[in-house]
Amino acid sequence: MPRISRIYGLPRDLQEEGVLRYGFHGLSYEYIMEELAGTAGEEVARRRTIIAHLGHGASMAAVHNRKSVDTTMGFSPAGGLIMSTRSGDLDPGVVLYLLKRKGMTSDQINDVVNRKSGLLGISGLSDDMKELLKNEREEMPAGEAVDLFCYQAKKFIGSLASALGGLDTLIFTGGIGERASAVRMRICQGLEFIGVEIDPELNESNAPVISGRSGSVAVRVMKTNEELMIARHTHKVLF
Repeated sequence: MPRISRIYGLPRDLQEEGVLRYGFHGLSYEYIMEELAGTAGEEVARRRTIIAHLGHGASMAAVHNRKSVDTTMGFSPAGGLIMSTRSGDLDPGVVLYLLKRKGMTSDQINDVVNRKSGLLGISGLSDDMKELLKNEREEMPAGEAVDLFCYQAKKFIGSLASALGGLDTLIFTGGIGERASAVRMRICQGLEFIGVEIDPELNESNAPVISGRSGSVAVRVMKTNEELMIARHTHKVLF
């Protein structure tokens, strides 16, 4: 990513030590971009694209000219969107509160942020989106967890579209992105102002392209394959 997308508002000596925004799910994004170029053409792959990798871990990346412009995850995989058990972005003051007021150790905070938060922590029921969708009408916390996930995803898409200066393609991938049509619909509702419109029937059937005719943004559903990317990179190194 460009340096301006990577640095935090921290002292420069910490930046030089490597306290920067790195982002994660790179193998998934690389695979998706290769598949997009192969199926839709290189010209499409070079347009302004947001990839939403939504699964147990969740992040998004803004890509232009096949290069990453920005991402939601940061120094660690705990940043950005709420996830199955990770908190997503936190005000640093929350961590200080847990340290000073609650007397928690760094290991305890790590456990809360990475294993007890997100969909599981909010719902108090499950870290599985499929299970939460089944119970959201009867269990208010389950519905709130789903709503927050979709709200944050919508907000990040708007932010990344701004960083790109517009949007041409939106791609959903990962377990939730590929299979949870209700989640995709909720995320995209309200994004008509940037050209995102979903065809309900195509979305429900998990079609490869789910955008409506009047939308200017192509909305795609693509299966990722991080293991294959690892194999490809290993092959390059060995041969």
